[in-house]
Amino acid sequence: MTDTGTVETRPRRDRPGLRSRTVPVPLLVPALIGLAFLLLPLIALLVRAPWRSLPEQLTSPGVWEALRLSLVCATSATGLSLVVGVPLAWLLARTRFPGRGFVRALVTLPLVLPPVVGGVALLLAFGRNGVAGQWLDAWFGITLPFTTTGVVLAETFVAMPFLVISVEGTLKAADPRYEEAATTLGASRFTAFRRVTLPLIAPGIAAGAVLAWARALGEFGATITFAGNFPGRTQTMPLAVYLALQNDPAAAIALSLVLLAVSIAVLAALRDRWLTPP
Repeated sequence: MTDTGTVETRPRRDRPGLRSRTVPVPLLVPALIGLAFLLLPLIALLVRAPWRSLPEQLTSPGVWEALRLSLVCATSATGLSLVVGVPLAWLLARTRFPGRGFVRALVTLPLVLPPVVGGVALLLAFGRNGVAGQWLDAWFGITLPFTTTGVVLAETFVAMPFLVISVEGTLKAADPRYEEAATTLGASRFTAFRRVTLPLIAPGIAAGAVLAWARALGEFGATITFAGNFPGRTQTMPLAVYLALQNDPAAAIALSLVLLAVSIAVLAALRDRWLTPP
């Protein structure tokens, strides 16, 4: 308060170090338990890894074939997710229509749906006797289950929601007045989206694409249910790990290390480029 009787206002100063000075024990203990719970399996994987025979395990033809198939299918699933997922995210973020909340719930359903259930649903939809699969087989001779294309569809089904959520959030944060200004100057809605909106939301699209790619790379349940486990055709890295665990645990650990290394690289790239808070 000053001499004139008025209250002196001072700008609020953030004190980022205040949160780290004292940690309540009731919060610290469960936090450390949670951290240990998450880290212990990874540490066990590194401790029990067959480091001496690891080069031999990783140079076998089956490993590289599974890795190649995983990379190709995950990349294809990410590309398919981008083609249909970005417009879907724009529809949810920029337009209003009856039942939009229900549509958003359906889009995010694969996030919580058990992957095996997703594989069964894909079979009922795109199987040879499925709702859409029977017409694909009768009209075009296209059979999707137990093929490499089936792997891509299964991975797209479980991975695309990650892309849609990321892009939708970025679209909601972007200022729509730029699009309105472009349309006022004579640009069509699609031109405004392509020339104005896409550059604005590019970081969100990139982050969503990386997350979708990582999710597709690790997909197991829907893939084995809808596409099977055929080496060279549908056997991706997660399926190879599952098969090796039954016959050769050392090989399963080696394959798991490869997936772990890829996951860490993806998270590091996301953290450094797109997920760092301001």
